[in-house]
Amino acid sequence: MTLMILLGLLAIAVFFARRAWLQRQQRIALLATPLTRRQRAIVLREVPLVRKLPPGLRQALEGKINIFLSQVTFQGCDGLDVTEEMELSIAAQACLLVVNADAWYDHLTTVMIYPGAFKSVTKRHDGYVVTEEEVVRLGESWARGPVILSWQHTQRGAQDAQDGQNVAFHEFAHQIDGLSGHTDGAPLLSDVQDYGTWEHVILAAFERHVARTEAGERTVLDAYGATAHEEFFAVAVEVFFEKPLALARDEPDLYAQLSDLLRLDPKSWA
Repeated sequence: MTLMILLGLLAIAVFFARRAWLQRQQRIALLATPLTRRQRAIVLREVPLVRKLPPGLRQALEGKINIFLSQVTFQGCDGLDVTEEMELSIAAQACLLVVNADAWYDHLTTVMIYPGAFKSVTKRHDGYVVTEEEVVRLGESWARGPVILSWQHTQRGAQDAQDGQNVAFHEFAHQIDGLSGHTDGAPLLSDVQDYGTWEHVILAAFERHVARTEAGERTVLDAYGATAHEEFFAVAVEVFFEKPLALARDEPDLYAQLSDLLRLDPKSWA
């Protein structure tokens, strides 16, 4: 009986080991596979920022887009028919954040797309009292998925790559933040960073932003970033990609931390 149990456990271990090996091989193959000419043309049209990528990063982006598309199911909401353009646009924007980093959207399996802004119910807890509030959103990110996006605003954010506002970057930044187990503005850092420096830089930049926002000043960072540390991080990621020179000028230490985290330097892209 004991021998049968051991053989059964061994068979299970072999099964899972083989499945993990096959998944790794599939990932390697997808990373090495370029997009088709049609797919590449769609990405360059829908996400103009990709045109600025150095050639090596563009090749890496295409491989990660392939992985993203194989992993994630896109669901249209409110009668929306999901198109190839939508899938490639969202995948490209999501993968830009991790194009040169080890981080990945491990728990993400679903992206839900609404035609435009959508309503969401927010619950607030005050002791034993729970209140619900209906709010209109452009995007949402849940800790272990899904990501929910307004296509109207996602497409607009991608098409204008210099306004510092990109709802897809914002929501996928929350996904990266949540890989640490908490969506709180303290993501898993790269091997060249330390949490003491990250905390000092981010908190100082956040406090400056809050003070300037409360004083009515316009800054390179959207005022929404003053609402919470996790929102500050997501807003900063938007600006890091779309207004890198301005962010590096106004908040050089913040820019440097994001550059180390994502292993990218957008201000150097032609």
